[in-house]
Amino acid sequence: MESTNNQSMEKPVKVTEKFAYGLGDTASNIVFQVVIGFLMFYYTDVFGLSAAAVGTLFLVVRIFDAITDPIMGGIADRTQTKWGKYRPYLLWMCIPYGLIAVLAFSSPDFSAQGKLIFAYVTYTLLMTVYTAINIPYSALGGVMTSSSTQRASIQSWRFALAMIGGAIVTASMLPLVEFWGQGNKERGYLFAMATLSIFAVICFVVCFVFTKERTIVEPNKDESQRVDKQSILADVKKMLANDQWRIIALITFVLLISVAMRGSVTQYYVTYYLGREDMVAMFMTAGMLAGVAGALSTDWLSRYLCKVSLMRLATTGIIVSNATLFFVPQDMLWAAFALMLIANFTHMVITPLLFSAVADTVDYGAVKHGSRAMAMSFSGHLWALKIGIAIGGAMTGWILAGFGYEANVTQSDSSLLGIKLIFSAASALAGVVVFLLLRHYRLTNKEMATINSQ
Repeated sequence: MESTNNQSMEKPVKVTEKFAYGLGDTASNIVFQVVIGFLMFYYTDVFGLSAAAVGTLFLVVRIFDAITDPIMGGIADRTQTKWGKYRPYLLWMCIPYGLIAVLAFSSPDFSAQGKLIFAYVTYTLLMTVYTAINIPYSALGGVMTSSSTQRASIQSWRFALAMIGGAIVTASMLPLVEFWGQGNKERGYLFAMATLSIFAVICFVVCFVFTKERTIVEPNKDESQRVDKQSILADVKKMLANDQWRIIALITFVLLISVAMRGSVTQYYVTYYLGREDMVAMFMTAGMLAGVAGALSTDWLSRYLCKVSLMRLATTGIIVSNATLFFVPQDMLWAAFALMLIANFTHMVITPLLFSAVADTVDYGAVKHGSRAMAMSFSGHLWALKIGIAIGGAMTGWILAGFGYEANVTQSDSSLLGIKLIFSAASALAGVVVFLLLRHYRLTNKEMATINSQ
């Protein structure tokens, strides 16, 4: 089974196409960052749900993704259209994506139980449509080129644009809530999400129009018939048999636990621990911009350093910055701000490398197992990511409740400690685990050159 493209003969993907591809994650990150940065706060302080109930909600709905993610990966891998396997989903799913994102922030006047049921239904729908568009989008990045270095560059642009999308969310969400709500937060959140959703739909359409699938697997006739009949379960088994994919998925899982915990509690940290509610938007936006710088630097750094070495270096930065941040006192606002920027920068150095590594593990799996199911591999990776977010979100709610957090009141020393543990210590611990896992990841630049030459 061979690709139609030889890595050594490929022309570099143009910057304009990388930019267009990145706009797809600008759109995806609008929902992702709203869920990470605002949904917990919206559910507890606006919609009126308890922190513990929201934590459980996040976990239960993400477990449901264990069913939808591999199904979507199998469907996308088997899709055949004149536009390719993966690009069409950007066009087909962008409108449902925007509409359901708005629905998730509507606030019907239900009983407490009715509100919780409504939250379960709308959040489940939101995560399902996110799966339907983001898995094909992620797989698209693996078939725009077969070059490992170009894949890293594409993912660097992707996450730079994703962080710009996140910065747009963090900078504009609360001002939009104020503008549209005029004191009514329920109305404000609804129309703020509608505004951002329109922008997201436009970004997805641009991504569809200006990208191209190039790496095409050409099986022989007998193999083609076998692959067509292959069950999704068989695809999943082959994916799980790929030891290098398992490492990348586990690293992503661990990192996203800490990302969800940090993102969910940032608004609490700035408002209650630092005592500067007026700086929430600036704090979150600056963090996103630091992420943009980190993602863009990956493109440059990966030209001179092996991707695996660069991941280890970035992980060290994650550990040191977050461990130091835990000991920053409440009155040292700018020290906390500076360390937060460093932590976000280093985190976004490693993130594009993880996503480019998924495509590398597919090439490795094709040599080892004869399976090149790109969307299935990205669906499994996305599921690991979303389960990490789910557990991180659930732990945030449970820890806040366990340390005595109460909404809209002065916090106790215990609840402030809980907020600080979630915001910084969790990320430092995750960094240690990731560093240990990277010792077992073998797909260096040299190894990938050997694989792609076969």
